[in-house]
Amino acid sequence: MNRTRTNDRFARTRNGSADSGRSGGRFGSPAPRRSGGPSRSGGQGRRPAAVQGEFALPHSVTPALPAVENFADLDMPGELLAALGSEGVTVPFPIQAATLPNSLAGRDVLGRGRTGSGKTLAFGLALLARTAGRRAEAGQPLGLILVPTRELAQQVTDALTPYARSVRLRLATVVGGMSISRQASALRGGAEVVVATPGRLKDLIDRGDCRLDQVSITVLDEADQMADMGFMPQVTALLDQVRPEGQRMLFSATLDRNVDLLVRRYLSDPVVHSVDPSAGAVTTMEHHVLHVHGADKHTATTEIAARDGRVIMFLDTKHAVDRLTEHLLNSGVRAAALHGGKSQPQRTRTLTQFKTGHVNVLVATNVAARGIHVDNLDLVVNVDPPTDHKDYLHRGGRTARAGESGSVVTLVTPNQRRDMTRLMAAAGITPLTTQVRVGDEALHRITGAQAPSGVPVVITAPVVERPKKRGATSRGRRRPASAARRGSVRQSAVVAAA
Repeated sequence: MNRTRTNDRFARTRNGSADSGRSGGRFGSPAPRRSGGPSRSGGQGRRPAAVQGEFALPHSVTPALPAVENFADLDMPGELLAALGSEGVTVPFPIQAATLPNSLAGRDVLGRGRTGSGKTLAFGLALLARTAGRRAEAGQPLGLILVPTRELAQQVTDALTPYARSVRLRLATVVGGMSISRQASALRGGAEVVVATPGRLKDLIDRGDCRLDQVSITVLDEADQMADMGFMPQVTALLDQVRPEGQRMLFSATLDRNVDLLVRRYLSDPVVHSVDPSAGAVTTMEHHVLHVHGADKHTATTEIAARDGRVIMFLDTKHAVDRLTEHLLNSGVRAAALHGGKSQPQRTRTLTQFKTGHVNVLVATNVAARGIHVDNLDLVVNVDPPTDHKDYLHRGGRTARAGESGSVVTLVTPNQRRDMTRLMAAAGITPLTTQVRVGDEALHRITGAQAPSGVPVVITAPVVERPKKRGATSRGRRRPASAARRGSVRQSAVVAAA
């Protein structure tokens, strides 16, 4: 297997062979595992054997510059400050206030902050400010942001685009699942900053479409995940190609000892800043463990999905996600599936439908646990409990973002209770535990659960009008029958699970 290419597709790697081979509950949940037994390296969200434990933050030799209270106190171009005001960003979040004075001065940075705490602007503003005024040659970017997933790459690009535009910097997004020719063209056209997943970037380098020897600022977002076995060879190979004297920044919501190699090898006298070490420490987030009987889990999941408002539901495998999505649609719930088996256009469309409210329930594997930002999402449900506390924290981090409130609910059957207790302890969380049955007032109070309508629904794909080719005219031209048929099918297409 070509590990370089498959690892770029993070979700496919995580949803690999174990997705098709595991069996268990009605929605495809895994069979009970023995407590303390080894986990499979191929399963969704499961990592190969790795050094575990809390990461020992390195000590800086050079004192860090003090935090600022306002963006205006930072040494940034006026265009960036104006763009912040236009975007309604007025006061820096703690991780921004602490790290920006140092990153703007060129210091290496190791930053930890909970998901939704503003890490993207913490590294993005510094990268853009220090790159402003320079122009990249064809295929030779000046700044690089490495991320583990396509969704996170797109989110970072979307977040930084207005600021990059304000200082006339060009962004290019380089991810798997999309046209490599178009990405190569964007690089050849000159892009000062590249946001990339490792495997696709390596592909473009191997093709001769990109060189990293002019990259002077490198960012690793979600550094702990990037350091997982399988990603590490790609990441280190890319970091070895950037300018050795350049600036490097590592940011993540969680850090563990897997990051130690990257810190020791690539960071020089870094400024270390840690805010909200655990995503579970967010005071506006509630954590609930609902003890359910195995026979009730199916109905309880359906009734939670039928609540008023949006919800993300996490399951272990692609097949389980597809089965639950189909069941919810047949029960009258507007649901859509998101996992690594979907094409990138499908995944993008599904996320858009969820964010706009066209779909109320996003049923997903861990591919949605990072890099997904949805405003006013107040509930995340672990239909299948995660087996790693970091996965729990990142799943839960989809709610209670940027100061909003939210709840994380985990459905736990009797045979899962011991493992769940250990996971919560590792995450530093003391959840509210409730024994519930279908129809209980407690289930409704905690999740908003209610009976679904029972009337099957379909999710229609939006019809996108294709622009006419320049100079083309429809006058006197007859549309081919095959094209007419394709248009008819396209307009009546029904998307049930994407």
